[in-house]
Amino acid sequence: MRRVNESIRQVLSEHVGQLKDPRIGFVTVTGVETSPDLRQARVFVSVLGAERKQERTLAALQAAHSVLQSQIAREPRLKRTPQLEFAYDPSVERGVRMTKLIDELAPDDSE
Repeated sequence: MRRVNESIRQVLSEHVGQLKDPRIGFVTVTGVETSPDLRQARVFVSVLGAERKQERTLAALQAAHSVLQSQIAREPRLKRTPQLEFAYDPSVERGVRMTKLIDELAPDDSE
């Protein structure tokens, strides 16, 4: 399943950037969880920007899911093409926030 998830993530990463929808901002496909029967795949994305930008980007990705699904049907050659569902992945944002907190607490080495 890890190989299936990774191959779907790679295909989506390549093709999300080629979508022409102006609602789609700077998107990174961070992970994919495919059900064991290959019927559904939850695609986790990280979006740079405010919450409103994230919501618009998720809506645009959901609207373009058929285009992305057709790419998955062509490239990884799976027995069944999963139905895509997009979800926001807050881990990147959380990591940036933690880095800022650590930087604030760490002593300054330049003194």
